[in-house]
Amino acid sequence: MTKASRAAVTRLKLTGFRNYAWLDLTLDSRPVCLFGPNGAGKTNLVEAVSFLGPGRGLRAAGSDAVRQRSGEGEAPVWAVHAEAETVDGPVTLATGADPDNPARRKTRLEGVATTQTQLARLFPMIWLTPREDRLWAGPRSDRLRFFDRLVLAGEPGHGTQANAYDKAMRERQRLLERMDEGLSVDLSWLDALEAKMAEAGTAMARARLSALNALQGEIDDRPASAFPKADLALSGYLEGLLGEDEAAAEARFAERLKDTRRKDGAAGRALTGPHRTELEARHREKDQVAADCSTGEQKALLLGLALAHGAALARERGAAPVMIFDEACAHLDSDRREGLARAIAAIGCQAWLTGVEKGLFEAFGEGVQYVSVEAGRAVRG
Repeated sequence: MTKASRAAVTRLKLTGFRNYAWLDLTLDSRPVCLFGPNGAGKTNLVEAVSFLGPGRGLRAAGSDAVRQRSGEGEAPVWAVHAEAETVDGPVTLATGADPDNPARRKTRLEGVATTQTQLARLFPMIWLTPREDRLWAGPRSDRLRFFDRLVLAGEPGHGTQANAYDKAMRERQRLLERMDEGLSVDLSWLDALEAKMAEAGTAMARARLSALNALQGEIDDRPASAFPKADLALSGYLEGLLGEDEAAAEARFAERLKDTRRKDGAAGRALTGPHRTELEARHREKDQVAADCSTGEQKALLLGLALAHGAALARERGAAPVMIFDEACAHLDSDRREGLARAIAAIGCQAWLTGVEKGLFEAFGEGVQYVSVEAGRAVRG
């Protein structure tokens, strides 16, 4: 099977999804510019695309939340079906509500149930939405969640390790709360949970550092552009330990968890671990912490970071990821819109962009496909 040079959706079919009763859109692998009035369904459409990759989509919505509810009726179930180019060649991808339990979502590859890890490998995806515009000034957890999505695009096993870590951490906390209440606890099981946290947490930290190094290298090598360069760092207990031998770092973390049982039980949460890591960024030219930059500079730093990551993935994996930029052009000046168009062309990815007017995408010229969106309908042209 011939490998694709980019991941891309070549046909998208929706049924009962948000404000789309039905949609059948045929595309090629070039970038897609969606334009139309507010409320027409542009973000809903790119959300459907995001459901083809790993995770819960760009709104982190549950299955029941995306089911169509409109004047045209309430859909009992919903579905997203796509013909797509992937790193392994053409495939069909489908996701939708489980008919037996509509609150759950099922995803299939070539008609067979698939895993999040397989989706991450086959169909890497990066997205930015208006929610991330103030990422640098917002909560630490938002930055870490965003960075973990970038890591997942390049390291498909990252999500599996993160899930294993979270599951063990929750179970450990339940046992610590029992201990705090004076109830008996199986200490060997507690040891095993902390060993699992140490193992999965160390793998998470290693994947994050690898992704950070590749991303920073791409930023450093990139010529000057419309988007400022960022100096990035990960500040965390495990990331700091990984300068040592990895096995030693894992053992030290397990011992740290054992030593902090009483403190963590009283706090109601684990106070140390990869879930507490901070992603730090500085505007290189200004030598200024990203959070202290203007709103426009923060957005430009974020766009530059996403574009650099897309370029790094395209080079490392031999196939560019799908990139979604919801309303990215609306608050960019003409120079940065031109810079965005050039960067997307250089990456060679299928980018999905949204905006209220077709003129926002003028810098992309004829190198893209335009889709007009209005009242839950999408038409090429």
